[in-house]
Amino acid sequence: MRIWLKASTLVILIFSFNAASAQDATEIVKRADQKMRGNTARVEMTIQTIRPTWKRSMDLKAWSKGTDYSMILITSPAKDKGVSFLKRKKEVWNWYPTLERVIKLPPSMMSQSWMGTDFTNDDLVRESSVIHDYKHKLAGDTIIAGRPCYKIEMIPMPDAAVVWGRLLVCIDKKDYLELHTRFYDEEGNLVNIMNAYDPKVMGGRLIPVRIEMTPMDKKGQKTVMIYRNVVFDQPIKDDFFSLSNLKKLQ
Repeated sequence: MRIWLKASTLVILIFSFNAASAQDATEIVKRADQKMRGNTARVEMTIQTIRPTWKRSMDLKAWSKGTDYSMILITSPAKDKGVSFLKRKKEVWNWYPTLERVIKLPPSMMSQSWMGTDFTNDDLVRESSVIHDYKHKLAGDTIIAGRPCYKIEMIPMPDAAVVWGRLLVCIDKKDYLELHTRFYDEEGNLVNIMNAYDPKVMGGRLIPVRIEMTPMDKKGQKTVMIYRNVVFDQPIKDDFFSLSNLKKLQ
Protein backbone atom coordinates (compact mmCIF):
# COMPACT_ATOMS: atom_id res chain seq x y z
CA MET A 1 0.00 0.00 0.00
CA ARG A 2 2.81 2.39 0.90
CA ILE A 3 4.58 1.67 -2.41
CA TRP A 4 1.32 2.25 -4.36
CA LEU A 5 0.82 5.58 -2.59
CA LYS A 6 4.34 6.70 -3.44
CA ALA A 7 3.91 5.69 -7.10
CA SER A 8 0.55 7.41 -7.40
CA THR A 9 1.96 10.53 -5.73
CA LEU A 10 4.82 10.53 -8.23
CA VAL A 11 2.34 10.30 -11.14
CA ILE A 12 0.35 13.22 -9.73
CA LEU A 13 3.51 15.29 -9.29
CA ILE A 14 4.66 14.58 -12.86
CA PHE A 15 1.21 15.41 -14.26
CA SER A 16 1.06 18.61 -12.21
CA PHE A 17 4.54 19.63 -13.35
CA ASN A 18 3.70 19.03 -17.04
CA ALA A 19 0.42 20.94 -16.72
CA ALA A 20 2.16 23.86 -14.98
CA SER A 21 4.93 23.91 -17.61
CA ALA A 22 2.42 24.00 -20.45
CA GLN A 23 0.49 26.76 -18.72
CA ASP A 24 3.66 28.77 -18.10
CA ALA A 25 4.83 28.31 -21.70
CA THR A 26 1.45 29.43 -23.06
CA GLU A 27 1.47 32.47 -20.80
CA ILE A 28 4.97 33.42 -22.02
CA VAL A 29 3.86 33.13 -25.66
CA LYS A 30 0.74 35.21 -24.90
CA ARG A 31 2.81 37.98 -23.33
CA ALA A 32 5.26 38.05 -26.25
CA ASP A 33 2.41 38.11 -28.77
CA GLN A 34 0.62 40.90 -26.89
CA LYS A 35 3.87 42.88 -26.73
CA MET A 36 4.00 43.18 -30.53
CA ARG A 37 0.25 43.29 -31.15
CA GLY A 38 -1.35 45.36 -28.37
CA ASN A 39 -5.13 45.68 -28.30
CA THR A 40 -4.76 47.61 -31.56
CA ALA A 41 -1.74 48.64 -33.59
CA ARG A 42 -1.02 51.03 -36.48
CA VAL A 43 2.34 50.36 -38.08
CA GLU A 44 4.53 51.89 -40.77
CA MET A 45 7.35 49.67 -41.96
CA THR A 46 9.79 48.91 -44.74
CA ILE A 47 10.39 45.41 -46.05
CA GLN A 48 13.65 44.72 -47.89
CA THR A 49 13.85 41.60 -50.06
CA ILE A 50 17.53 40.68 -50.49
CA ARG A 51 18.79 38.26 -53.14
CA PRO A 52 22.33 37.42 -54.30
CA THR A 53 22.10 39.70 -57.34
CA TRP A 54 19.43 42.27 -56.44
CA LYS A 55 17.58 44.02 -53.63
CA ARG A 56 14.04 45.42 -53.49
CA SER A 57 12.43 47.73 -50.91
CA MET A 58 8.73 48.02 -50.17
CA ASP A 59 6.94 50.44 -47.81
CA LEU A 60 3.63 49.60 -46.20
CA LYS A 61 1.09 50.55 -43.56
CA ALA A 62 -0.66 47.99 -41.38
CA TRP A 63 -3.55 48.07 -38.92
CA SER A 64 -4.60 45.33 -36.52
CA LYS A 65 -7.17 44.79 -33.79
CA GLY A 66 -6.71 41.84 -31.50
CA THR A 67 -6.21 38.53 -33.28
CA ASP A 68 -9.28 38.73 -35.52
CA TYR A 69 -8.69 41.79 -37.70
CA SER A 70 -5.78 43.09 -39.74
CA MET A 71 -5.22 45.22 -42.84
CA ILE A 72 -2.07 45.85 -44.90
CA LEU A 73 -1.59 48.55 -47.54
CA ILE A 74 1.48 48.79 -49.79
CA THR A 75 2.46 52.43 -50.34
CA SER A 76 5.56 51.94 -52.53
CA PRO A 77 7.08 51.13 -55.00
CA ALA A 78 4.74 52.62 -57.59
CA LYS A 79 4.02 49.32 -59.36
CA ASP A 80 2.69 47.77 -56.12
CA LYS A 81 1.12 50.90 -54.61
CA GLY A 82 -2.45 50.33 -53.47
CA VAL A 83 -2.23 46.52 -53.23
CA SER A 84 -3.88 45.63 -49.93
CA PHE A 85 -4.76 42.68 -47.74
CA LEU A 86 -7.60 42.15 -45.26
CA LYS A 87 -8.04 39.52 -42.56
CA ARG A 88 -11.37 39.11 -40.76
CA LYS A 89 -11.19 36.21 -38.32
CA LYS A 90 -10.24 33.19 -40.51
CA GLU A 91 -10.89 34.81 -43.90
CA VAL A 92 -8.29 36.69 -45.98
CA TRP A 93 -8.76 38.86 -49.07
CA ASN A 94 -6.35 40.62 -51.44
CA TRP A 95 -7.16 43.75 -53.51
CA TYR A 96 -5.28 44.53 -56.74
CA PRO A 97 -6.14 48.06 -57.94
CA THR A 98 -4.69 47.53 -61.43
CA LEU A 99 -7.06 44.58 -61.90
CA GLU A 100 -9.86 46.22 -59.90
CA ARG A 101 -10.42 42.82 -58.35
CA VAL A 102 -10.73 41.37 -54.84
CA ILE A 103 -9.39 37.83 -54.47
CA LYS A 104 -10.23 35.64 -51.48
CA LEU A 105 -7.16 33.67 -50.45
CA PRO A 106 -7.81 29.99 -49.67
CA PRO A 107 -6.01 28.33 -46.72
CA SER A 108 -3.75 26.55 -49.22
CA MET A 109 -2.18 29.92 -50.15
CA MET A 110 -1.16 30.79 -46.59
CA SER A 111 2.14 28.94 -47.00
CA GLN A 112 3.07 30.81 -50.17
CA SER A 113 5.45 33.76 -50.34
CA TRP A 114 4.00 37.15 -49.42
CA MET A 115 4.76 39.58 -52.30
CA GLY A 116 7.93 37.69 -53.27
CA THR A 117 9.52 37.93 -49.80
CA ASP A 118 10.72 35.16 -47.48
CA PHE A 119 7.69 35.71 -45.26
CA THR A 120 4.59 33.63 -45.97
CA ASN A 121 1.10 35.04 -46.37
CA ASP A 122 0.37 33.59 -42.93
CA ASP A 123 3.39 35.35 -41.37
CA LEU A 124 2.06 38.73 -42.49
CA VAL A 125 -1.71 38.46 -42.20
CA ARG A 126 -1.59 35.91 -39.35
CA GLU A 127 -4.49 33.68 -40.28
CA SER A 128 -3.21 31.13 -37.77
CA SER A 129 -2.91 31.97 -34.08
CA VAL A 130 0.28 31.30 -32.13
CA ILE A 131 -1.90 31.04 -29.02
CA HIS A 132 -4.83 28.86 -30.08
CA ASP A 133 -3.41 26.76 -32.92
CA TYR A 134 -0.35 25.38 -31.11
CA LYS A 135 0.55 23.45 -27.97
CA HIS A 136 3.37 25.12 -26.03
CA LYS A 137 6.12 23.45 -24.02
CA LEU A 138 9.15 24.88 -22.23
CA ALA A 139 12.25 23.39 -23.85
CA GLY A 140 15.04 24.99 -21.81
CA ASP A 141 16.89 28.28 -21.60
CA THR A 142 19.35 30.13 -23.81
CA ILE A 143 21.04 33.52 -24.14
CA ILE A 144 20.58 35.72 -27.21
CA ALA A 145 22.42 39.04 -27.58
CA GLY A 146 23.16 38.98 -23.85
CA ARG A 147 19.49 38.46 -22.93
CA PRO A 148 18.43 35.31 -21.02
CA CYS A 149 15.59 33.68 -22.96
CA TYR A 150 13.01 30.93 -22.63
CA LYS A 151 13.09 28.27 -25.33
CA ILE A 152 9.54 27.19 -26.18
CA GLU A 153 8.53 24.39 -28.53
CA MET A 154 5.26 24.89 -30.39
CA ILE A 155 3.48 21.92 -31.97
CA PRO A 156 0.29 22.41 -34.04
CA MET A 157 -3.04 21.28 -32.61
CA PRO A 158 -4.35 18.19 -34.47
CA ASP A 159 -7.00 20.06 -36.47
CA ALA A 160 -5.20 23.42 -36.83
CA ALA A 161 -4.77 24.74 -40.37
CA VAL A 162 -1.21 26.03 -39.95
CA VAL A 163 1.80 26.39 -42.23
CA TRP A 164 4.50 24.90 -40.01
CA GLY A 165 4.99 21.45 -38.52
CA ARG A 166 6.89 22.78 -35.51
CA LEU A 167 8.27 26.05 -34.16
CA LEU A 168 11.09 26.64 -31.68
CA VAL A 169 10.75 30.13 -30.22
CA CYS A 170 13.20 32.03 -27.98
CA ILE A 171 11.57 34.75 -25.84
CA ASP A 172 13.45 37.22 -23.67
CA LYS A 173 12.72 36.60 -19.97
CA LYS A 174 12.73 40.25 -18.93
CA ASP A 175 10.83 42.08 -21.67
CA TYR A 176 9.10 39.18 -23.48
CA LEU A 177 10.71 39.96 -26.84
CA GLU A 178 10.62 37.17 -29.42
CA LEU A 179 14.26 37.23 -30.50
CA HIS A 180 14.73 33.99 -32.41
CA THR A 181 12.39 31.51 -34.09
CA ARG A 182 13.06 28.32 -36.04
CA PHE A 183 10.43 27.13 -38.51
CA TYR A 184 10.22 23.40 -39.32
CA ASP A 185 8.11 21.60 -41.91
CA GLU A 186 5.97 18.53 -41.21
CA GLU A 187 8.94 16.22 -41.85
CA GLY A 188 11.01 18.01 -39.21
CA ASN A 189 13.29 19.85 -41.66
CA LEU A 190 14.46 23.33 -40.68
CA VAL A 191 13.06 25.72 -43.32
CA ASN A 192 13.47 29.29 -42.03
CA ILE A 193 15.15 31.13 -39.18
CA MET A 194 13.83 34.47 -37.94
CA ASN A 195 15.97 36.81 -35.81
CA ALA A 196 14.89 40.07 -34.17
CA TYR A 197 17.30 42.94 -33.47
CA ASP A 198 17.58 46.53 -32.23
CA PRO A 199 15.07 46.73 -29.35
CA LYS A 200 13.76 50.31 -29.13
CA VAL A 201 10.84 52.06 -27.51
CA MET A 202 8.06 52.60 -30.06
CA GLY A 203 4.47 53.36 -29.21
CA GLY A 204 5.38 53.43 -25.53
CA ARG A 205 6.80 49.89 -25.37
CA LEU A 206 10.11 48.17 -26.04
CA ILE A 207 10.01 46.12 -29.25
CA PRO A 208 12.60 44.80 -31.73
CA VAL A 209 12.44 47.13 -34.75
CA ARG A 210 14.44 44.98 -37.18
CA ILE A 211 13.33 41.42 -38.02
CA GLU A 212 15.16 39.17 -40.47
CA MET A 213 13.77 36.02 -42.08
CA THR A 214 16.38 33.73 -43.63
CA PRO A 215 15.58 30.57 -45.63
CA MET A 216 17.97 27.69 -44.94
CA ASP A 217 18.17 26.33 -48.49
CA LYS A 218 18.80 29.58 -50.36
CA LYS A 219 22.28 31.02 -49.89
CA GLY A 220 22.57 34.80 -49.87
CA GLN A 221 18.82 35.31 -49.49
CA LYS A 222 16.82 36.95 -46.71
CA THR A 223 14.03 39.43 -46.03
CA VAL A 224 14.35 42.30 -43.55
CA MET A 225 11.37 43.98 -41.89
CA ILE A 226 12.07 47.43 -40.35
CA TYR A 227 9.51 49.17 -38.13
CA ARG A 228 9.53 52.94 -38.72
CA ASN A 229 6.58 53.95 -36.55
CA VAL A 230 4.09 52.15 -34.30
CA VAL A 231 1.03 53.40 -32.40
CA PHE A 232 -0.52 50.96 -29.94
CA ASP A 233 -3.94 50.81 -28.29
CA GLN A 234 -5.68 53.64 -30.13
CA PRO A 235 -9.36 52.87 -30.95
CA ILE A 236 -10.10 51.29 -34.34
CA LYS A 237 -13.69 50.37 -35.17
CA ASP A 238 -14.44 46.85 -36.39
CA ASP A 239 -16.03 48.18 -39.59
CA PHE A 240 -12.67 49.71 -40.59
CA PHE A 241 -11.71 46.13 -41.50
CA SER A 242 -14.20 45.80 -44.34
CA LEU A 243 -14.05 44.78 -48.00
CA SER A 244 -15.28 48.23 -49.06
CA ASN A 245 -12.51 49.92 -47.07
CA LEU A 246 -9.94 47.48 -48.49
CA LYS A 247 -10.38 49.21 -51.87
CA LYS A 248 -10.20 52.75 -50.49
CA LEU A 249 -7.13 52.69 -48.27
CA GLN A 250 -4.63 55.51 -48.77
